[in-house]
Amino acid sequence: MPPIETEVKFHLVDPPAMRARLIDLGAQSSGRTLERNLYFDTEARDLRRHRFLLRLRQDRRATLTFKSPPAETDPGFKQLVELEVEVGDFEATQRILHALGYRPQHAYEKQRETLRLGRTAFCVDALPYGDFLEIEGPRGEIRDYAGRLGVSWDRRILLTYLEMFAIIKTRLGLNFEDATFNNFNGIDVSLAGCLPIMETGCRPVSG
Repeated sequence: MPPIETEVKFHLVDPPAMRARLIDLGAQSSGRTLERNLYFDTEARDLRRHRFLLRLRQDRRATLTFKSPPAETDPGFKQLVELEVEVGDFEATQRILHALGYRPQHAYEKQRETLRLGRTAFCVDALPYGDFLEIEGPRGEIRDYAGRLGVSWDRRILLTYLEMFAIIKTRLGLNFEDATFNNFNGIDVSLAGCLPIMETGCRPVSG
């Protein structure tokens, strides 16, 4: 069976308080790091048409990731087949992808602290447009920990960060393609009008 990534996200109003709850549960932190993410596609957007994602990420290491829809999904969670490999050189991998006909279409950055408890990973993410908790692991554990952390299951988010940025970009009338901290510098982001579109309890659930 291919590896399937199963996760949900929640908007955070108070990231330090959430981090404290995670520590109280016994979660162990592997530290905080800045992530740089590039998403690639062909000029004809062939990957997007098939709902595929090709991502090159730089944090403490460089990784190349391919994601695709699984044959079956649980609509209560965001699930994708995930294939990932560590690469030795971020810039060289970009050049290889370029030579194969792939071009960077979008970039986004985030500050991420990953905490782990058993088979479940908790990512406290600071993006240019807001703070979020991502919970990844077995479905039963995700649901259980969400309840223990005091987040509302109906307010979970099943979108990627790029899909969330697309909503924010439209709502705020932004004229740039990349969700980087530099691009958002000086922009006052209010998610009040965006969260009802993002959160599962306020929109139809699809696989």
